[in-house]
Amino acid sequence: MGDIIKAGTKLSSAVCTTQVMALRVPADALEITCGGAPMATADGDKGEIDSNLAGGTLVGKRYVDEGETMEFLCTRAGEGTIQVNGQSLDIKQAKQLPSSD
Repeated sequence: MGDIIKAGTKLSSAVCTTQVMALRVPADALEITCGGAPMATADGDKGEIDSNLAGGTLVGKRYVDEGETMEFLCTRAGEGTIQVNGQSLDIKQAKQLPSSD
C-alpha cells in the first residue's frame, strides 16, 4: 500500500508545512503520513489536517519509531504528527553519556 523510500528522500506534508528527510528506513514499502494525509516527494495543494493528528513537528529534531529502525529529520516544522504505517513517531532522545569521574 505504501512506497519504498530510500535514505535521503525528502517528503512534504499534504496538510501542513512539515517537511522531513529520510535518514534511515527499512527496504519495505512504508505508508508515511503527516496529519492524517500521505506525504509526497513534492509540494502540492494543502488539504485539511486531522485534528487528532495535529501534535506538530519541530525543525531540526529527529523522529524515530519505537525500535529506532527508521529515522527522519524534520527540515521544516508544521502542525501535523508524523506516522509510519499507522504508528506515530517520537522525537529521538539523546543518548546518556557515561560519567567521566
